[in-house]
Amino acid sequence: MEEQEAQSALAGREALDKWIEVATSPSHKWGQTIGDFLEQAVEKELYKFAQTHGLYLDQKGNRPARRGKKISWVDSYGNSHDLDFVLERGGTASRIGEPVAFIESAWRRYTKHSRNKAQEIQGAVLPLVARHKNLAPFIGAVLGGEFTNGALSQLKSLGFNVLYFPYDQVIKAFEKFGVDAAFEEDTSRKDLRSKIAAWKKFKRGQELSEYLLKVHSAETRQFFDNLSRAVVRYVNSVSVTPLHGLTAPFASVKEAISFINDYDIKSGKLPVLKYEIVIKYNNGDKVEATFADGSSATEFLNSYSAPAPKKD
Repeated sequence: MEEQEAQSALAGREALDKWIEVATSPSHKWGQTIGDFLEQAVEKELYKFAQTHGLYLDQKGNRPARRGKKISWVDSYGNSHDLDFVLERGGTASRIGEPVAFIESAWRRYTKHSRNKAQEIQGAVLPLVARHKNLAPFIGAVLGGEFTNGALSQLKSLGFNVLYFPYDQVIKAFEKFGVDAAFEEDTSRKDLRSKIAAWKKFKRGQELSEYLLKVHSAETRQFFDNLSRAVVRYVNSVSVTPLHGLTAPFASVKEAISFINDYDIKSGKLPVLKYEIVIKYNNGDKVEATFADGSSATEFLNSYSAPAPKKD
């Protein structure tokens, strides 16, 4: 027993030593530097998007509405998930709003790590989507470096909108501004430290980020177009069908709730056994649900608080 405990402790120390070695290596630091740069480039675009659409962009850093510098949301099972960006409707620095978009960012230099990162992203985001399904939040992944087609397809098949900056194209963008960002597994520690030192003196980061987004303008525009369609969607119609067959269409959630409340009173000899509800959105999305009583149905409808269309 003591021998097993000793072996376990040894394995734990070896794992910790390996982690420290990776975390402090110039290769890891340089890769993290490039990844942080990409994240900051997209962060600026997300901030402008939030301002345009009246949303709050939560990002890593201090915020009075939450503890610490991390963005953490809790799923239906009480598990906490750390995220990179969350767009909130009704959020402020001092108040948490409704999440309308969860967006993760990641850089991977080698494809051997890409599948694990894709799984990590879906593991963090999908449980939160399940909890906030009535808001139908947008889910996105901003990726840079080397990701396999399998990893990208995996995320897309799960509903993620992916904005991808391939390694070779990122390196070319850096080269255009005189920065040698390329590195391999056999790149010397001396060369990596030289790259890190040169980057600290680099003064054209804003120009570089604008250029990188310009090179990927089609992909970036598609990503933000999809994000826009998701956050501005509104209820186009609501239909309520009592079990005995009468379908009543409405133009708003409020009218549907009034119908349910009145129907319980007026139904008389025709008690409602179930309500079938279909909510249709302006972007073609549709939500269907069935409830055994009016109170559950109204509670469900009240959870759909997306904004109404703006009047001309």
